[in-house]
Amino acid sequence: MAKQSSLNRFEAAEPLWKDRKRILGLPISFTRYTVDSERLTCHRGLLKTETDELLLYRILDIKCVRTLGQKLCGVGTVTLYSADKTSATLHLTNIKNAEKVRAFISRMVEYERASKGLVGREIYGASGFTGTEHVEPPNFVDFDGDGIPD
Repeated sequence: MAKQSSLNRFEAAEPLWKDRKRILGLPISFTRYTVDSERLTCHRGLLKTETDELLLYRILDIKCVRTLGQKLCGVGTVTLYSADKTSATLHLTNIKNAEKVRAFISRMVEYERASKGLVGREIYGASGFTGTEHVEPPNFVDFDGDGIPD
């Protein structure tokens, strides 16, 4: 029987959402985005590859922008502002269903913060959340088949 590598224990979780940067609405670039239950990962490049990982609970703000050209191609750009030192701003450029993805990531960020008991100091006490309540995970089912869990 072959000995199993100790790295296999730490395999990445099943992706909940994934997409590519699109050119004129077509997924023909070498930039891939993936969201699993704890992190967002961005892979860029063909010959020189770069992987950027952002823990979801570290995301501070999310913005979605759709220019006229992006609307015509059915894409948009989601910008994530985080407390991460290496990537304080991460742009998910030209992704399909940008507004739905923004809402999905926002729900994931809130779930991750609540499950870890992290609450922003400016809203601490105002929400009534003490960090001791049990938090149910959001429903990760893609009901309409667009690739984004509703």
